[in-house]
Amino acid sequence: MDFKLTEEQLRVQQMAREFAEKDLAPGVIERDMNSTFPLDEFNKLGATGIYGLPFDPKVGGQGGSYLSYILAVEEVSKVEASFGIAFSVNTSLFCGSVDLSSASDEIKKKYIAPVAAGKKIGSFALTEPDAGSDAAGQKTVAVQDGDHYIINGSKCFNTNGPFADFTVVYCLTDPALGIKGMAAFIVEKGTPGFRVGKIEDKMGIHSAQVSDMILENVRVPAENMIAKPGEGFKLAMKALDGGRIGVAAQALGIAKGAFRIARDYMLEREQFGKPIAFQQYLQFTMAQLQTEIEAAEGLLYKAAIRKEMGEPYTVPAAMAKLYCSDVAMKVTTQAVQMLGGNGYMREYQVERMMRDAKITQIYEGTNEIQKLVIAGALFRK
Repeated sequence: MDFKLTEEQLRVQQMAREFAEKDLAPGVIERDMNSTFPLDEFNKLGATGIYGLPFDPKVGGQGGSYLSYILAVEEVSKVEASFGIAFSVNTSLFCGSVDLSSASDEIKKKYIAPVAAGKKIGSFALTEPDAGSDAAGQKTVAVQDGDHYIINGSKCFNTNGPFADFTVVYCLTDPALGIKGMAAFIVEKGTPGFRVGKIEDKMGIHSAQVSDMILENVRVPAENMIAKPGEGFKLAMKALDGGRIGVAAQALGIAKGAFRIARDYMLEREQFGKPIAFQQYLQFTMAQLQTEIEAAEGLLYKAAIRKEMGEPYTVPAAMAKLYCSDVAMKVTTQAVQMLGGNGYMREYQVERMMRDAKITQIYEGTNEIQKLVIAGALFRK
């Protein structure tokens, strides 16, 4: 197996790294404290076309490598995980839902192209108060009315929701059918009856904007149905498989960012007459963490390549998301500990990274759900 990145992948990785260090790093602590999202910077990166990197040019994408996109999410997440998840939702969940759907190329291009070019922002509305891991518990309903559908219901934990221009809304066309009646629609910002509800005050990823979305008699053209009744659940699961690779990239970025801070600190901080980097216990701890980071990287890149090659990637995505998020939590917790009292202080960054890491074990399917996915394939007859 060749682990060498291509010229394209290296170029995208370097560009994302330079953007993160130059444009994101200076204000990241302040944004975390104030729960403000760097929208100007998000639009600036989008103007490069990077959000559409893995999609076909015929629908407005760049026709690039999926791994290149994942490398970019990883790089920005080393500096600001909130930016990383906004990026992932925009590309993996919104554009991914549209691209994988049965919608016409005309509809796909209408909604993917402006998001891919950084002119519009997308979000993904699946979760409801009573429908989290059990997506079949949906209560949002779409009723046909001529050449339109009327949607009523509410969604929660919608990343990018407060400022998204387009939202993929999953809902039931017949509650009696459950997931067999699930469909998906694109709802545009400003559509009467479609509004932002409560904006969440979170433990971590403070800068990411996460909210409820309320739908009251929202009238949507039938052509905006991108998954017909009965197709919606399958589409959501396919999109989430891609989203799990994005979250794994976010988690790996967090782990690598915290590890780098800890390593640099250990080389500078002296105790007992020498840098703490030369205390054997800390050296062994860092050696173990570095090994686990590289193992996580292998799982992540394998999942991305499987998707890129058009091969089954549900299980590799679940494995990558499970392992990368666990490693992120472990590395950041250890980084706080190794920095001692300084690790608990905002200015050293790792306390924020620890708070940000926790959510990667929860969204895009909890890690318990990932184990169910992996076990289901393992014991399938």
